[in-house]
Amino acid sequence: MNIPDNLKYTKDHEWIKVEGKIAFVGITDFAQSELGDIVFVDIKPDLSEIKMGEPFGTIEAVKTVSDLYAPVDGKLLEINPKINSEPQLINSDPYGEGWIIKIELTNPEQLNVLLDAEAYKAQLA
Repeated sequence: MNIPDNLKYTKDHEWIKVEGKIAFVGITDFAQSELGDIVFVDIKPDLSEIKMGEPFGTIEAVKTVSDLYAPVDGKLLEINPKINSEPQLINSDPYGEGWIIKIELTNPEQLNVLLDAEAYKAQLA
């Protein structure tokens, strides 16, 4: 199971990678393996901001649909354009090409309540 040390994690299996005030959000390797083959990602069409703990879209696999939860508050900057035509990128590269949204952090202090890699590993154990 791949759990990079440079990311923060939620109990709902989202990850966030912060670069200054900008952050990328996706689902963890564990989450994609539990979901199976991902066939569609649906981000709310009117989405301009995300709120910590609230759903911002859904991810659909062959057998199930799951909500995507915001790890922190932020302004939506971009939805990964590749995942429309290649949702399987989330399965093959969940921490790289398979990112889901890019945001601008509006409350960076919220990062302090997220799990680090060790705490996330412990949750999975």
